[in-house]
Amino acid sequence: MITNISIVSVFVKDIDESKRFYVDILGFEEKDDITLGDGYRWCSVVHPNQPELQVSLAIPGPPFSEELVTAMKRAQDSGGLNGLGLTVDDCEQTYADLSAKGVEFLQPPSARPYGTEAVCRDNSGNWVVLVEPSDRTVTAADFV
Repeated sequence: MITNISIVSVFVKDIDESKRFYVDILGFEEKDDITLGDGYRWCSVVHPNQPELQVSLAIPGPPFSEELVTAMKRAQDSGGLNGLGLTVDDCEQTYADLSAKGVEFLQPPSARPYGTEAVCRDNSGNWVVLVEPSDRTVTAADFV
């Protein structure tokens, strides 16, 4: 029986730079950083409030096909890859804090039916969505 999600992957351009971004800018903690056979590097970070969920920072490569790797790198360069959705307790303050640290925002905090949302990019161009959830129940009618 599946009990939870334990690992998610974010494709990055440079593992060291991305690890610094996720740790120093977003407040994650380093979990593992190991080089395995054939030079494969397993690097993961965790958020201190959710240490059971590892975020693997991975450079596109084998076992993916060369064509897929090329397409993924092209998507990275154009800012077309999704990253993470992160819950925040104060979207406006988090936006201000991260902006002061040089984070690029695509969308400032905006009211949505499910809460307040801001969208930024990590240092590899991946979208990161910050959501301060609302207490109300969201229905399909909220999106019409």
